[in-house]
Amino acid sequence: MNNHYLETIDDPKALDWARTWSAATASGVDKHAERDLLRGRIRAALDIDDKIAFVSRRGDYLYNFWRDADHERGLWRRSTLDSYLSEEPEWEVLLDVDKLAAAEEVNWVWKGAHVLTPSYDRALVRLSRGGADAVVVREFDLVSGSFVSDDPFTLPEAKSDLSWIDRDTLLVGTDIGSDALTSSGYPAQVRVWRRGHNIADAELYTAGQHEDVAVGAWVDKTPGFERIVTSRALDFYHSQQSVAAGLSPNTVPQRLEVPEDCETVIHQQWLFVAPREQFAGIPAGGLGVIELDNFLAGDRDLRAVFTPDAHVSFQSMAFSANFIILTLLNDVATHLQVHELADPAGPARAIELPELVTASVVATSPLDGDEVWLATSSFTQPATLYRIELAESLVPEPVRQAPALFDTAGLSTRQHWVSSADGTYLPYFITGDFSRGPRPTLVGGYGGFEVSLQPGFSAVRGIAWLERGNFFVQPNLRGGGEFGPSWHSQVVKTNRHKVWEDHQAVLEDLVARGYATAEQICIRGGSNGGLLTSGALTRYPEAFGAAVIQVPLTDMLRYHTWSAGASWMAEYGDPADPAERASLESWSPLHNVVDQKQRPYPPALVTTSTRDDRVHPAHARLFAEALREAGQPVDYTENTEGGHAGAADNAQTAEVESLIYTWLIQQVEEDR
Repeated sequence: MNNHYLETIDDPKALDWARTWSAATASGVDKHAERDLLRGRIRAALDIDDKIAFVSRRGDYLYNFWRDADHERGLWRRSTLDSYLSEEPEWEVLLDVDKLAAAEEVNWVWKGAHVLTPSYDRALVRLSRGGADAVVVREFDLVSGSFVSDDPFTLPEAKSDLSWIDRDTLLVGTDIGSDALTSSGYPAQVRVWRRGHNIADAELYTAGQHEDVAVGAWVDKTPGFERIVTSRALDFYHSQQSVAAGLSPNTVPQRLEVPEDCETVIHQQWLFVAPREQFAGIPAGGLGVIELDNFLAGDRDLRAVFTPDAHVSFQSMAFSANFIILTLLNDVATHLQVHELADPAGPARAIELPELVTASVVATSPLDGDEVWLATSSFTQPATLYRIELAESLVPEPVRQAPALFDTAGLSTRQHWVSSADGTYLPYFITGDFSRGPRPTLVGGYGGFEVSLQPGFSAVRGIAWLERGNFFVQPNLRGGGEFGPSWHSQVVKTNRHKVWEDHQAVLEDLVARGYATAEQICIRGGSNGGLLTSGALTRYPEAFGAAVIQVPLTDMLRYHTWSAGASWMAEYGDPADPAERASLESWSPLHNVVDQKQRPYPPALVTTSTRDDRVHPAHARLFAEALREAGQPVDYTENTEGGHAGAADNAQTAEVESLIYTWLIQQVEEDR
């Protein structure tokens, strides 16, 4: 195949190839009566004014980023608690990204802000061109509501990390040329950047190796526990952490002597350790705690905060001023558990939650008290936002309720378990109206990087799919984190094929239970999930009727040489290792496409973004072209903006989602 030009993101020939095929795909979808209706309803759902404005506290203010019909790129704004809890909150707009983009003629996409504590008067705003991971950093004055003009901290486009030491000093990792980045494109150095100085001349604080994933440092300003914490990520699951007391960049950090596969969190006087394999009496998947000073002095007497079992796993932790909130999963159902910070290994209490919902900690602010913001939802229940003062109660107070935006009458969710090829049992959720027979069924999935998929509400999915009487299925494949570290580690590198065995078992179980015929099943996944669906297409195409493959990895013999690919070798394997290369080659989707006459595939829709600087667009381009040359049915669309998310604003999201769902309707609904 003479298509090497597709490997260069902005090659004019490649861009013309993408535009031509994308236009043809859109033309085919636009002919369907559903397209305009879906695009309009999805856009209206994304733009509504009565959706929840999620907030995070910084000092006296609650901050929020908001998009609606009049503000496609969004508003960064803030309010007080009293105003926010009122019927008509008053918002102070800090930055109008639409106005900024228009004034500067740049397609800015909001990527967040780092607020200076404890003064809360400055912020480092992150803006992306078109939604890429790389950002431009600009200093913002929260008092005047404008960008700083007097010796401001600004950085050109790069994958930068920043943390405030004080008003005039930052810890920064960014691209300043030679040796500044790792092979994955992330910072390899951290420098001490002082106001008014050139970043290229900033003194070096710490550095890693070119082969590392990333090196970072951040400042903890908790009163009485001020410190600088550094991390050197050796690969996706192994790292080295160090800590230096105080905020002086001249203090030499002390290494935390824990296994490199342990996750560590330092808060106040405590060191929390979450090992992937047993360490110091704490089992894999558990959480232990010890006083940091004692650990640095050689003590290894960790106490257990949480101990897992076959059903319950630790997911994450958050802090308020005096409490720790653990998020746990029990057979993929959420539990929130509270411990007193004064005694983390002491008795736990449960936050009271509605039944059958997924709950998450939206925001806390340990420097500002024990306020916690929680959100709950399910496949059929839209999000509810709660506020709770942990020092006063364990019963969250509802603050906001999102509208459903589609008809949920008759919908319910079931959880089933199925045996994979090696005998491992895995669960999946199916949502829909169970009063009818087989019908079109959309199956999601991810299966990687310890990402746990939990029940959650999607108005877009409801409008475009569930409301039509169809089923939606969310499988909990190995590779995720739903059942602790071993659920993930079972399928890395040379065992990667087991993810597809899990996925195939779910598809076959849907047919066996009578939910759908194979021809009525469609599969959809993005990023690592795009690898899942593109691999399914080449491994068991008879098990489903259509595949949506979004921002995928497909060339698994060269993935480590493109964009951030080198950082994923701990997940997929190293193509330079003979045994791992043989495994990769056996399932690499691009290298296993066969001619339609040899084995016909169901229709595929492949999507990507020109501005995706995480998963290189060449993965999608080459795979789509390989399918076309093999005579397999394939459509392709490439958004010029959007980054790895595929869309930069509500208009683009509505465009992409309506195209995908209309395409699916064309494939699996037409003959039902």
